[in-house]
Amino acid sequence: MGEKRCRRALMAFLVVTVGAVGTGCGSDPEPPSPYVNAAEVCEGVFAGRLEKTVQEVTGGTVFNRSEAGSMGKVIEEIKKGHASGRSWSTGQKLCNMSVKGVPSDERAFLSFNIYALRDVGDPRKPEGARRFLLGREAVANTRWASLYFECVSPQLEKSDRFPARIRGGLGKAKIRGNAVENLTANLTVLHAASLAVAKELECEGNAGLPEKLDPGMKPLS
Repeated sequence: MGEKRCRRALMAFLVVTVGAVGTGCGSDPEPPSPYVNAAEVCEGVFAGRLEKTVQEVTGGTVFNRSEAGSMGKVIEEIKKGHASGRSWSTGQKLCNMSVKGVPSDERAFLSFNIYALRDVGDPRKPEGARRFLLGREAVANTRWASLYFECVSPQLEKSDRFPARIRGGLGKAKIRGNAVENLTANLTVLHAASLAVAKELECEGNAGLPEKLDPGMKPLS
């Protein structure tokens, strides 16, 4: 009788163990989709009101899930660039806005870096570029945009005396012509990302960047 009880106990243990393993395997989460929509691009900084603008600027509605860049990496590089004491730093991508099916060399992206003082107020402008009243300076054409702003933050050493000079850049926007509304759309996307960076850094007064851009904003020149 003792041997039979041992066998029954062993069989019961095996049934429970196999069942538990099966249940665990069955509950594994589904792998994330390789694609996202405009609200999910760039860690969701455009969610809520700018999805259509992102679609306009990039020319797509479905995007590859990007592993390149992140807000954390941008903040880290800005801190390092400011602390280095150098006049400028190389760019760090916030994200790619990779439209499904678009070749890699034509994918729109957002990046940030420390800029040199001479970069602001340069009278030379690439073809089709217009200046706008935003931050220290804002320039845009049909394929790109740059936004320069200064940040005083407890996260940035000595920035109360020497504000961090931060440039946000949008590159490789879809070519849509040089109408002012296309340029302001590019700048609107860049502004949203720049505002998110300013908030993450705890810049005083959001580095002078407004919460929203005036949709009727006109170029200075």
